[in-house]
Amino acid sequence: MAELDTSSGGGKKGGKVRSKKASTRVDLTAMVDLAFLLITFFMFTTTLSKPKAMDVTMPDKDDQNKDQLAVAASRSMTLLLGANDKVEWFVGEPGKTPPETTGYGKDGLRKVLIENGEKIQQTTGKYMTVLIKPSDKSNYKNVVDALDEMKITGVQSFAIVDITPAELGLLKRDGNY
Repeated sequence: MAELDTSSGGGKKGGKVRSKKASTRVDLTAMVDLAFLLITFFMFTTTLSKPKAMDVTMPDKDDQNKDQLAVAASRSMTLLLGANDKVEWFVGEPGKTPPETTGYGKDGLRKVLIENGEKIQQTTGKYMTVLIKPSDKSNYKNVVDALDEMKITGVQSFAIVDITPAELGLLKRDGNY
């Protein structure tokens, strides 16, 4: 509560007559209580952002050769994730078609996935299967970026598999390892 101090300025008698100066003291207890009530109200009523995660089904280590689907080389695309945020890709089998190097993003990997997906859909009538093969020089961000591009472009079938020595040789040859 606000209080007013009306005591006189001193104990001197006589002299000039001066106006009395009132000192004020404001009690801020109620305002602090209100501030904490508002803070707790907004903390309890605000929804926190939920983490976004993509479900990736990984096979068991024991089931190595079970449930493997044979995919024609004409409708499979391989992504070799190399160093320095570079991706080498080719359609078909390694060595039969020359690999091309691109980066991530809408003008890189996304454009390649869309173009090849449409081309394979037109020629075979079936959807494209993408094999993602990270090398030991690629980082976790590269794998996440590749999975994001699969989701954005609507690739229906993709797998993360181990890179072969022949494909590792392609990365080394092109300076992406």
